[in-house]
Amino acid sequence: MTKGRKMTRTVETLHPKGRPAPSADTLYWNAVKARDRSFDGKLLYSVATTGVYCRPSCPARLAKRENVAFHASCADAEAAGFRPCKRCKPNEPSLHETYAAKVAEACRLIEGAEVAPKLDDLARASGLSPFHFHRMFKAIAGVTPKAYAVAHRQKRVRENLKRTKSVTEAIHEAGFNSSGRFYANSTDVLGMTPSEFRKGGANAAMKFAVGECSLGSILVAATDKGITAIFFGDDPEALVHDLEDRFPHATLIGGDRAFEDTMAKVVGLVEAPENGLSLPLDVRGTAFQHRVWQALREIPVGETVTYSQIAERIGMPKAVRAVAAACAANKIAVAIPCHRVVRSDGSLSGYRWGIARKSMLIEREGKS
Repeated sequence: MTKGRKMTRTVETLHPKGRPAPSADTLYWNAVKARDRSFDGKLLYSVATTGVYCRPSCPARLAKRENVAFHASCADAEAAGFRPCKRCKPNEPSLHETYAAKVAEACRLIEGAEVAPKLDDLARASGLSPFHFHRMFKAIAGVTPKAYAVAHRQKRVRENLKRTKSVTEAIHEAGFNSSGRFYANSTDVLGMTPSEFRKGGANAAMKFAVGECSLGSILVAATDKGITAIFFGDDPEALVHDLEDRFPHATLIGGDRAFEDTMAKVVGLVEAPENGLSLPLDVRGTAFQHRVWQALREIPVGETVTYSQIAERIGMPKAVRAVAAACAANKIAVAIPCHRVVRSDGSLSGYRWGIARKSMLIEREGKS
């Protein structure tokens, strides 16, 4: 039997430590060894000794490297004389893909509904029992259907407050049946009262300070809810202007002695990421951004993942560009570690605070 044609295109980009990035062949083999599901649908591998081809995530016993070849499609693998594996069924939609599609459809139903759909209705639409659907949704989306619906309604409130004349109207249009219930939790949703939010953060007190760390100048800002911004740059004054632009009507207050402790803890996180950060975060964004940022916070120190892997983890494998956009929108550097996300070939992509800083952070965490 003839082995399938191998993909041997060499990638010329460099790793953060200056070493050449691995070839595509090496990258694919590493994916097979790790049974990396994020590569499913992007390539297949065949085994000469068994005559079958599989998905990278196939749980079958790992074959010897010399017996493995890679293919771009089922047609390519079968043209080379291989048959589909009966265990991972690479010529059929995977169970994970099927479930991810059901979750994506449920998300669309939630987002398109005036009132949050009941669990039983969502489960019925997906063809699953409520118990199975609830467990599947949480495993793929990272949150429960109810939490996703609440996050989406909160997003709609933020959008409505910017265009409606009445706060009550904005709340009810977003699907909250009781304005009293929303007001009771409004600061958790908006970081401030609805009226203050409509005025661009007017009267919202935000302490900030600018200092220096090994990555250059650093600005830290926080409300009474937690850290709301961590910026890096070369010009301290430019960092302050950036904060003013993002919160044009907020009351910015220079940090006092008590805030020095907050600043010290953030700088400590930059210099020794393995120690973590014990401070709360005041994270503001869309429901989708929150899902991406939560996935970023779950990446262990010293490890990197690809944009496609993050998209896979949040149950939206085709939303790679949207994931990249959410990473770019992150305002809380290091604490929400968007620097740990790299391209599929291992090279570094754009970083809001500069590729050099991203490289330094990754190299530092690799040594921790």
